[in-house]
Amino acid sequence: MKDYRTADVFKKYKIDYCCGARWPLQTACEMRGLDVATVKQELEEAVRTVQLSTALPFAQWPLDFLTDYIVQVHHSYLRHTLPALETHLTHFIAEHRKKFTWLDELQQQFTRLHNSLPEYMAQEEESIFPYIKQVNRAYTSKDALAGLYTRTLRKPVEKVMELEHQLIVDVLQRIRKLTNDYTLPANACRSHWVVFMKLHELDNDLVQHMHLEKKILLPRLLSLETELKQV
Repeated sequence: MKDYRTADVFKKYKIDYCCGARWPLQTACEMRGLDVATVKQELEEAVRTVQLSTALPFAQWPLDFLTDYIVQVHHSYLRHTLPALETHLTHFIAEHRKKFTWLDELQQQFTRLHNSLPEYMAQEEESIFPYIKQVNRAYTSKDALAGLYTRTLRKPVEKVMELEHQLIVDVLQRIRKLTNDYTLPANACRSHWVVFMKLHELDNDLVQHMHLEKKILLPRLLSLETELKQV
């Protein structure tokens, strides 16, 4: 296995990819009655890279489009990644707990994210983002009742996002310390490599997710609310 992203496919079909893996893919598929062409196609799709330009003008996007982007890209990523990563992490820790004494705390920190982020995402999607879209529409349409909307329908956006972001920061800082910034030891096995790469990928996604909300979405919302209250 040359790319850590293929681990989810191997796990799905119960094909060992770590230290005990002895068989070529063709043989492993035949032993399990799997269609090798189907497995190969899924492996190819798993490593397909979608490159996003760093020059994307996030700060210029309409607020309703930005909220949809956060949901469709970052929330979707978390809903797919957190359960899969938990499976890899649980298996790895069960096999290596005696060798690495810090693994139990690593699992505890990850569990904090896995247990809390779905609730925060639901709050954003069901309450906060609809409110942001409403404010944005009122502002762009110059609705005469726009000021009333912000005074009567306002959501605790700053409080919810502050709690979410503080949780993420605390957990990521601790995970980085426990993993030495995702640095693999010399004797690391493939499972070790997969877990660290997936944790690093999660770290990168959460950092961008927080940046969009804290540095772009929230300041622009507060600016709109300030203007609308003066109407």
